[in-house]
Amino acid sequence: MSVSDRLAELGIELPAVVPPVAAYVPANVHGDLVYTSGQLPMVGGAMPATGKVGDADGLVSPDDAKAYARQSALNAIAAAAAAAGGVDRLVRVVKVTGFVASTPDFTGQPAVINGASEVLGEIFGDAGRHARSAVGVSALPLDSPVEVEVTFALS
Repeated sequence: MSVSDRLAELGIELPAVVPPVAAYVPANVHGDLVYTSGQLPMVGGAMPATGKVGDADGLVSPDDAKAYARQSALNAIAAAAAAAGGVDRLVRVVKVTGFVASTPDFTGQPAVINGASEVLGEIFGDAGRHARSAVGVSALPLDSPVEVEVTFALS
């Protein structure tokens, strides 16, 4: 089944490519790989939430951050597909790097970035299994709670 067929089956419509907020391109093709820039969880040109991830009042909840990591991965697919000439050229997820802006005592970064990993697995099946890093950081661009970059293999 093609990636576009799988997206349709799952009822997932890829978002428009998020325009860069600085001096870079959303994705870059080199050989048989496409590398995305860090993708924020933008929806319709806006951040759904800002701030640090943690377990206290006034912070972004880990469950919400997981949903934002999922959105960031969908934004990465859109950026990669645009650079590669179509979503069906993306044949494997090679590597995911996820960043979580979190409080110093928060250690749930892997569970947050599962939001990205799980949606990539739903869409790409076995070809969605990937190497991954989930890193806690003090701040991200636009005060985003998460940022995800993905490397895809091309057909």
